Amino acid sequence: MLPRTRREILEILLKGLHRLEYRGYDSAGVGIDAGDGKDWESNAKSIRLIKQRGKVKALDEEIDKQQDIELDVEFDVHLGIAHTRWATHGAPSPVNSHPHRSDKNNEFIVIHNGIITNYKDLRKFLESKGYEFESETDTETIAKLVKYMFDNRENDDISFATLVERVTQQLEGAFALVFKSVHYPGEAVGTRRGSPLLMGVRSEHKLSTDHIPVLYRSCQFFFFSSGAKEKKGCTALPRIDQDTCLFPVDEKAVEYYFASDASAVIEHTNRVIFLEDDDVAAVVEGRLSIHRIKRTTGDYPARAVQTLQMELQQIMKGNFSSFMQKEIFEQPESVFNTMRGRINFDNNTVILGGLKDHIKEIQRCRRLILIACGTSYHAGVATRQVLEELTELPVMVELASDFLDRNTPVFRDDVCFFISQSGETADSLMALRYCKERGALTVGITNTVGSSISRETDCGVHINAGPEIGVASTKAYTSQFVALIMFALLMCDDRISMQPRRREIIQGLSVLPDLIKEVLSLDDEIQKLATKLYRHKSVLIMGRGYHYATCLEGALKIKEITYMHSEGILAGELKHGPLALVDELMPVIMIIMRDHTYVKCQNALQQIVARQGRPIVICDKDDYETAKNSSSTIKVPHCVDCLQGVLSVIPLQLLSYHLAVLRGYDVSTVPSDPVVTDNHDSFTR
Repeated sequence: MLPRTRREILEILLKGLHRLEYRGYDSAGVGIDAGDGKDWESNAKSIRLIKQRGKVKALDEEIDKQQDIELDVEFDVHLGIAHTRWATHGAPSPVNSHPHRSDKNNEFIVIHNGIITNYKDLRKFLESKGYEFESETDTETIAKLVKYMFDNRENDDISFATLVERVTQQLEGAFALVFKSVHYPGEAVGTRRGSPLLMGVRSEHKLSTDHIPVLYRSCQFFFFSSGAKEKKGCTALPRIDQDTCLFPVDEKAVEYYFASDASAVIEHTNRVIFLEDDDVAAVVEGRLSIHRIKRTTGDYPARAVQTLQMELQQIMKGNFSSFMQKEIFEQPESVFNTMRGRINFDNNTVILGGLKDHIKEIQRCRRLILIACGTSYHAGVATRQVLEELTELPVMVELASDFLDRNTPVFRDDVCFFISQSGETADSLMALRYCKERGALTVGITNTVGSSISRETDCGVHINAGPEIGVASTKAYTSQFVALIMFALLMCDDRISMQPRRREIIQGLSVLPDLIKEVLSLDDEIQKLATKLYRHKSVLIMGRGYHYATCLEGALKIKEITYMHSEGILAGELKHGPLALVDELMPVIMIIMRDHTYVKCQNALQQIVARQGRPIVICDKDDYETAKNSSSTIKVPHCVDCLQGVLSVIPLQLLSYHLAVLRGYDVSTVPSDPVVTDNHDSFTR
């Protein structure tokens, strides 16, 4: 391990949490060694917890108030864990914050990203065994459970990793966990299931391997909530040595970082290991080993040490006031990067390297199913029409949670797309595994290299939008949109009847980044519009055809960032109920473009005006007729009909941002599209 002072350890932990602030949270905490630095084993045999409600800055201030903490003590071997929490079980408070502890002596502490669905049964069982709880959280159950396993161990030689394996066998739900214990000084154990967890490795010296073998054991440990039966039994792991562990050669210094997101570790190292579901990673005496209970179908025998291309400057805000604003204005570059090297605008060809080995199979399929959540779902809705047009296949667009709830029929000749910015969205991952079990070909559309969806799908497309730090997805939406358009173009590249339409769309893509810049120049105009709307309690957004998805996405952005009610409405359904909401006080935004729905949208506009509505219209910049019947207009440049949604959504992204600022909300800390139901994030060093 690398010698560090307690001050340095805390600074690294807090800086890691600062890098994760964009995910949204209401409290934060750290757990560190409480010794004096002279004897590393005695140092680690007492743990200090410091937790505070509010931002990381509040935690930093709370640490400064601790009079009895000596910050300049140096540790040769050390382990600290830190965490930000978004409250789901119990109100924001220090006692409900992470890390959670097993008892008042802090024998075991744990940080948790995810949600445990069977925690009530586990808590009831543990309370029947005499364990006392102090918080309202699901996570505290994990801390108590690991102590129960330790208290009931069959011998004193049981390893920390074995205890954690036994704990995870009892947990239902999604989780990424990191454990620290006074009984295992200097050791750290992390594991995941359905929630992301990676490990950064920092060493100035050569590492023993670039692929860590996965160790397996046959191990079972069951107990029932009634406490009536228990069963134990575990065979030993293979020998842990230079052939099974990662460590620097010649026993040089090394540091390991557990994190839920690469942005927390990138300033320390770009060498990372992405853990798979049910991996248990243990760091003991500077050596990292990875364990699993049993082999599963498709298991990889090793975990690779990968080199990230992300740079620290990519995740910094620069001159922008928030990551959301920065990423909205990055869209000319992010859309261009999605197309870079994939479209030849001179000869109208499209190449998607991630699909080349499967494109013939996809062309022979029965139907396409696009499965996603939130913003990614809207990207599927936005491109469904052009996918149907160019592929001549039926296209279903499904919300992942509903797809699973319905036990939707899936067949071997279906092709299922899984769209996710992070590649870790829990419902989408479960739907992916559901479809794989039924033999369908699976395709990933993600923004994160090494993510679970990118690894588990048969093939896919990385959208290359760059790191999206902002909580509300913006540039990932437009890049997903463009990636799906490129797929549609690839599917019909050999159909003579489609060539005029293909050329039209490809030439539209060639000018799209410049048209996006033109839309972004309307920012001041949209800010003025926001000053007229921000005091309202609700807003309706209407459109049809290609722009219905834009209405849904714009309404979602306003809801999640401004806490203002908004609703995306299909303009063709106006007379079937929604028209009753329209009067002179209800803000209405309409999207009317010169495409095949233009006349129908004009009819809807007349209905709004007839009800004394004062519609704000997003329209083509040369559409003077529409401007006559609206209270104000946002005029965007014209593009190919199926690409116009990329341009029409940007004013709504900007509007949501300015509304949030005017309403006094911090757009950096609003929860959005969580990877799992409970939005926690953690950083461990």
